[in-house]
Amino acid sequence: MDKYLWLIPALPLAGFLILALAGNHLGRKSVATVGAGSVCLSALVTFAVGGALLSGMPENAVYTQTLWTWFEVGAFNAKITLTLDVLSLIFVFVITFIGALIHIYSTAFMEADRDYARFFASMNLFVLSMLTLVMADNLLLMYLGWEGVGLCSYLLIGFWYEQPANGTAARKAFTVTRIGDAAMAIGLFMVFQQAGTLVISDIQANASVIWQPNTTIVTVTALLLLTGGLGKSAQLPLQTWLPDAMAGPSPVSALIHAATMVTAGVYLIARMHAIFALSETARLVIAVIGAATLLLAGLTALTQYDIKRVLAYSTISQIGYMFLALGVGAWTAAVFHFMIHAFFKALLFLAAGAIIESLHHEHNMFKMGGLKDKMPVVFWTFLAGAISLAAVPLVSAGFYSKDQILWYSWAADGGSPLLWAIALSGALITAAYTTRMMILTFWGESHTPIGHQPGKRMTMPLVVLAVFSVLAGFIELPHNFGHFTLFSDFLHPVLPQTIMRENVPSEWLFQLLAALATLGGIFLGYYYYYEKPARIERLRRNGLLVGLYRFWFSGWAFDALYDSVLVKPFIFISKINKSDITDKLYTGIAAMTGEMYKLLSKTQSGSLRWYIMGLVVGAILILGIQIML
Repeated sequence: MDKYLWLIPALPLAGFLILALAGNHLGRKSVATVGAGSVCLSALVTFAVGGALLSGMPENAVYTQTLWTWFEVGAFNAKITLTLDVLSLIFVFVITFIGALIHIYSTAFMEADRDYARFFASMNLFVLSMLTLVMADNLLLMYLGWEGVGLCSYLLIGFWYEQPANGTAARKAFTVTRIGDAAMAIGLFMVFQQAGTLVISDIQANASVIWQPNTTIVTVTALLLLTGGLGKSAQLPLQTWLPDAMAGPSPVSALIHAATMVTAGVYLIARMHAIFALSETARLVIAVIGAATLLLAGLTALTQYDIKRVLAYSTISQIGYMFLALGVGAWTAAVFHFMIHAFFKALLFLAAGAIIESLHHEHNMFKMGGLKDKMPVVFWTFLAGAISLAAVPLVSAGFYSKDQILWYSWAADGGSPLLWAIALSGALITAAYTTRMMILTFWGESHTPIGHQPGKRMTMPLVVLAVFSVLAGFIELPHNFGHFTLFSDFLHPVLPQTIMRENVPSEWLFQLLAALATLGGIFLGYYYYYEKPARIERLRRNGLLVGLYRFWFSGWAFDALYDSVLVKPFIFISKINKSDITDKLYTGIAAMTGEMYKLLSKTQSGSLRWYIMGLVVGAILILGIQIML
């Protein structure tokens, strides 16, 4: 089946080319068929190839297909080679399967948009770029996919470009992620300089020979690669672009900013774990950044009123959990939470999009309410995603993936009580803002009338994702629940097992505390937004709390900080530099050209007598010069 590997990215590529070249000449049904159909076919090929990989289990459980040589420079040659192992299979499954559901949803959600073909062309290009990223055999091809998803993110965030705010959000995402991408490019140069190759399997196999543990060079290399991951995954300090990216259509938020692109950093670190495993400093930085991000973003989500911005900050927070797991050495736990998060967060974004569309594009949760009985399918599916996000014990997939991370944040070799305490606090906060979101949206009085109900093309993907959001967690149970570890066993050929600390307290204790934190957060949300909402109003009149609320609402003032420290000084320097000697030289040339144009234009008077006289004078001058010579 390895000979069919190329079809997985080729099908979205074909969809993109057809829509980009001929989309304006196709009817809407044809556009939907090409746009959604190409990704659905890619998902079917993934199931077939993935099934063959798992059943046949070739040597090292890897399929590899070399398509052609990209270029050669001296001894270095870059090939377009696709690789599918158990790690990339999980990511390819999420990209194609969830991507297919989102594309089906989009055929209805975007049906009235005048740029229907452009939307699906951009979405297909994104799927192609993301598949290239995770299936690349070498870091150079991965970087091509990495930049491709950045381009598509820009195109889709600013899709409704008529509104200036959307263009600003797209440019912001592009600029902030470029910082990480530039650092990653330097890291790739360092990897090649040290290893002499960019082939991922060769680097993984020989990392311990190429680099000595905990040396400066391996730490710097790892941190540069990490910075690339921080940009794409919206982690501190490069997280500011993601909330503004909600300017794009809801399917874009579901696909790019919940299920796939923002987890590219998680894939990069997991894929290059051999380098990160050699630097304790780099792993500690990953864990600290993940812990700080999950706490900061969770508190910010508590203050938002735009339902999509709540989910955006929630995404930043949940990816923080994944980074925390990677930092403490719980590699498989991070990938497990990635997969579960993709199911429930894509579901929540799509359900939120259905609500917004039905309420005449209303985003403010305080202007919703009363939707529980009016939109029952959306309510029950949203509830399935919400309980998974809040990690409600035993009954949600999110509980099983997040419980692993909470446990390993203490018990793993790189864990600590402080990291665990922050992660536990994040669990309480997550449950609180999730409950708040549910109550404001679905309970209470209705503040905005429903325009229309979502159709089956929008609700069917919600139901499928809801099932996975509840049941998918049962493929990996805690050690004290019977030690059913299908998912981690599946990944162990590629990712190392988690090294545990000695003399760790019972896992039952940690699970009990995690359950209490979740239930406590649900109670707080219920008490303040359903039982005693007047108390929230009293709290808002407290001066200190109002200041804290505004600080959290602004995303901890990171935008204002960057504006003062980076943006304004850069603009000031640019204005000074605008009038330097180089600019004056070219300004002078332009001015001289303008004056010569004015003089020459005076000869074009339109008078025939002047033209004839000019010819006569010119002829006399030419004859005179000829006679003199």
